[in-house]
Amino acid sequence: MVRPFRIPWSHLLLLLGLLGPPSGAARPQFNYTEPQLPVFELHSGFWINLHHTLYSEARQRRAFLSRDANATKSTPPKSVLAAKGLTDAEQKAWDDAVAYYLVNYADKDLLFTTELIQLKDQLGDFEDCDELSGRKRKFCDAGLPPNLTQVLEAAAPVYRAHLWTEHDQANRRWILQVAPLVREQGVGLSERLADIYQTRWPHEKIRVDVVAYANWAGAYTTVGPLRVTISSLDPRNQGPQAFEVLFHEGSHGIAETVQTAIIRECRQRDKPIPRDLWHALVFYTTGEVIRTVLASSSVSRADKLKGAPGNGYDTYAFREGLYQRGWKNYLELLQRFWQPYLDGKASFDDAIARMVSSL
Repeated sequence: MVRPFRIPWSHLLLLLGLLGPPSGAARPQFNYTEPQLPVFELHSGFWINLHHTLYSEARQRRAFLSRDANATKSTPPKSVLAAKGLTDAEQKAWDDAVAYYLVNYADKDLLFTTELIQLKDQLGDFEDCDELSGRKRKFCDAGLPPNLTQVLEAAAPVYRAHLWTEHDQANRRWILQVAPLVREQGVGLSERLADIYQTRWPHEKIRVDVVAYANWAGAYTTVGPLRVTISSLDPRNQGPQAFEVLFHEGSHGIAETVQTAIIRECRQRDKPIPRDLWHALVFYTTGEVIRTVLASSSVSRADKLKGAPGNGYDTYAFREGLYQRGWKNYLELLQRFWQPYLDGKASFDDAIARMVSSL
């Protein structure tokens, strides 16, 4: 008996989006959401991608302008829209938008500035609207400052016509790459990480905004609400590391217990609170757990993700040299005292106490 071949509707939409519009056709503002996964809800949204693209370009211009022009003969950074054949009006609209971001946002951090966190969340919430002012549809009034609304709505047609399709396709490819492992391993992995941190994984799915450009790290997580932003173009977020980065960022929502325990132990022992030990621990934990998951995953065995699975997996922190850039002592502590806890040979409190006592 031949079974009918069925493609899930969400996957069909994703594949159709990857094909893109025919050459010369008008480019509509399609957004994509992958809702049929456990643990995470993955989005490719227009406004949040435009926002991060403008921020990225403004940051590059700020870095160039901050250099001593007389001491260096470097050329100005090339715009992401260079060689895209913009009209004079389009070029002006884009330059005005980048200039606005340069003045208002380029010196602020996406992760630590409340204003930018709120702006990111608002733009994500209004991804299904083709405007932000509410002139055409009242429920599309995003409540942004009038000047910012004007800037984004002026830049939107330029981005939509010349760059959005390219960015959206990259985002969808990234989602298509990571979805099989999330579907197969997501629930078990989230429960394992929650057990390690002695807490619970969030009941609601964590929203993940996949964007062409994120921040300097390639991904970041904000809380209240808990949301993850990941770059689909960043080379650090490709292959099996994409899966690790996704769960590392998600772990920021449950790792407060570790940070609290380290601080408490330091105060009891009258020791300085170690900078970034908790973050090194989260990198180490996610990497080691992912290594085990990839070793047993049918997705990895089928080579649906490029890279060495299982025991040969090169975890993100090792691959990117994080331990060599100031965390070497932390790595030694983690391997000596935290790994036994991961292996079930020590308690959480004992592992934390031994690490802090050895600082």
